[in-house]
Amino acid sequence: MYLEELTNLSGVSGNETEVRDFIIFKITPYADEITVDTMGNVIALKKGDSSKKVMLSAHMDEVGFIISEITEKGYLKFKTVGGIDTRTILAKRLRIGKNNILGVIGMKAVHLQKKSEREETPEIKDLFIDIGAKDKEDAEKLINLGDYATFETKFEQLSNETVKAKALDDRAGCAVLMETIKNPVKYDTYFCFTTQEEVGLRGARVVANRINPDIALVVESTSCSDVYGFEPHESVTKLGCGAAVTFMDGTTIVDNAFRKQLFEMAKEGNIPVQYKCSTSGGNDAGRIHLSGKGVKTASVSLPTRYIHSSASVASVKDLNAVLSLVKLFLERIDEVL
Repeated sequence: MYLEELTNLSGVSGNETEVRDFIIFKITPYADEITVDTMGNVIALKKGDSSKKVMLSAHMDEVGFIISEITEKGYLKFKTVGGIDTRTILAKRLRIGKNNILGVIGMKAVHLQKKSEREETPEIKDLFIDIGAKDKEDAEKLINLGDYATFETKFEQLSNETVKAKALDDRAGCAVLMETIKNPVKYDTYFCFTTQEEVGLRGARVVANRINPDIALVVESTSCSDVYGFEPHESVTKLGCGAAVTFMDGTTIVDNAFRKQLFEMAKEGNIPVQYKCSTSGGNDAGRIHLSGKGVKTASVSLPTRYIHSSASVASVKDLNAVLSLVKLFLERIDEVL
């Protein structure tokens, strides 16, 4: 399903070129029209009956970093792009800029810290990236201000049932759309690979207003809190329990009928399915459902442990369930229009 290739690519918000080029190359044989708009969104139309317009959406971008300063000693200062927990990034390897320069996130050694510093979560201003440069002039030969940096993490199979990678949010959704576009569709269907979701759902807003769809389904990754330290009542989703259907999050209250129909479709099709039980967070649905005169919109997501970190974990079974549910949605589209 192209998941390994997609997650190994670099595509921090605003710098989705590698991912976009790969997607276009792979889906061109299956699309009737492909457009790249001014935001860098990929809009691939698969033609069917033109009386209705269906939108499927997954975002190409991932969280990461952007270089904001080069110090006199050759260290790189940076800003985060998207929501990243500082506690997860210390000593992580990064690839930086077009030349994929290797760097490591560093900070003051623990035995040199004051007690108060050891007890507090470090702030981004206290961190730096070490690329092994001897001074500023040496670093400037390799790095420019505004260069993007992404986690240096390769896709790996952890077991027969699970995989580890960066950027499962939302390259998993992109992989699902890339598989789904290979199948016939009943109505004109727009497969949209959006930009800048992690910094404000920006690309999807432009795409939805451009297409003006009758119905939209967002294919995402979402938090999975079934790990050590969580009580059962704190669960968002559970790994291995299927595709996650959202009823509400921080940006969208999903149409009740649409949400229930999706869930029942999965049950009737023997597709493992669960509800996303948290109402926090948000995704491109938050912009899509408010576009034009309003769009009936729902989300189906891949449960993902350690989301927005250098190494997320997901279930192959859950990914297949998401793919099966998206395909079934298109096959039974008349039931939800």
